[in-house]
Amino acid sequence: MTTLDPSHASEAFKEFRPPLLDGKNDYKTITDQICGVPEWSHSETPKAWYIAFTIAVSMLGMLGAMIAWLFWMGVGVWGNNNPAFWGWPIVNFVFWVGIGHAGTLISAILFLFRQKWRTSINRFAEAMTIFAVACAAIFPGIHVGRPWVAYWLFPIPNQMDMWPQFRSPLLWDVFAVSTYATVSLLFWYLGMIPDLATIRDRATTPVRRFLYGLFAMGWNGSNRQWHRFERAYLLLAALATPLVLSVHSVVSFDFAVAQLPGWHTTIFPPYFVAGAIFSGFAMVVSLAVPARQFFGMKNLITMRHLEAMNKVILATSMMVGYAYLTELFIAWYGGNPYERFAFLNRVMGNYSWAYWSMFSCNVIFPQLFWFKKIRRSIPLMMIICVLVNVGMWFERFVITVTSLSRDFVPSSWGYFTPTLIDALTFIGSFGLFFTLFLLFCRWLPMVAVAEVKADMPRDEAAVKGA
Repeated sequence: MTTLDPSHASEAFKEFRPPLLDGKNDYKTITDQICGVPEWSHSETPKAWYIAFTIAVSMLGMLGAMIAWLFWMGVGVWGNNNPAFWGWPIVNFVFWVGIGHAGTLISAILFLFRQKWRTSINRFAEAMTIFAVACAAIFPGIHVGRPWVAYWLFPIPNQMDMWPQFRSPLLWDVFAVSTYATVSLLFWYLGMIPDLATIRDRATTPVRRFLYGLFAMGWNGSNRQWHRFERAYLLLAALATPLVLSVHSVVSFDFAVAQLPGWHTTIFPPYFVAGAIFSGFAMVVSLAVPARQFFGMKNLITMRHLEAMNKVILATSMMVGYAYLTELFIAWYGGNPYERFAFLNRVMGNYSWAYWSMFSCNVIFPQLFWFKKIRRSIPLMMIICVLVNVGMWFERFVITVTSLSRDFVPSSWGYFTPTLIDALTFIGSFGLFFTLFLLFCRWLPMVAVAEVKADMPRDEAAVKGA
């Protein structure tokens, strides 16, 4: 095996170079470290993983119970009322779709721009995308009120020979989110094939060898396969890049095409995209910190990776804050009395507590990342990233509920109060997310072994003499 010499590393790689590279046989060391996690026996698995998995499965069971109760009793168990016909289900749907944006951004866009720091974090960021979209897909299905006809959401003729309303943005969501989920799943799986083959070759039991070999699809690492792999990976990255911009833009059309004050605005598409990347990166940091701790990945997911993501969070926080201020300015400058009242009601009305919680978590607290000590402090970055995700949920709540509760006609005004079923359903969706994520971390390579090795510096003298 070629001995690696860090002195030949490029400047771009040195910035994010793991400490592993200071010794010999570093290829083998990295392979053992990453592929060793799926090879753990039950006794070697940390107790923290079992505790977290038990909690996640319990929350998942609670989600199933809440959905079953909803199907049995009807949507009256939610707090939706007149005029707030959209409540927590739509808020949660937009929240989870937004969480899934950072994975594709890290993988596709940073890959096209040849950013080396993505290699240690792109794999579990892509997995996070798949699991977040799976959580988001639940809520439109249960929100329709008649789940047995949820197939009406899809562009197929129903039993009455009537096609769905293609002018409805809710149907656009079906196309956008399903396309995004399909491309993200292919992108994630394709990049994992060489690593699955590595685990297959290291497997010590026939069952593991068969299962990992089945999903490795006959990979043997030949030049022809690597050529086809790199071409396909590049094409999927190019295809996934516009989806990052289009999917949440289409989701924002659910609101923007309506005539309701507070929704009828052209700023929503870029505003929603920036917010999605903002919340997605915050979730990546929230997952990366415990993952690198419990699975021994501190030398691969380094502090420089976390700091780079915190810088992205800071930049997108300022974009989101700019959008908030622009909304207020346009409401005043536009001269529309209904629009002006809608935003005054957000800031000083019955839901002002939600608006200022949103503004504080999304605009004020992330400004602390201007300071390097805070960007590199594990406890502080975890607190700020959790607050960012809390604030982004409040943003979707403010957009959805405050606009509906105060519409054009004062006689129809109402106040939305969520029920216990609302809250438990939302908490249960985290159970689905963390159950899938913990299973991924335990049984699949959570760091891209092949990509990390490809970006490692090589001993040029050894290569020439080989």
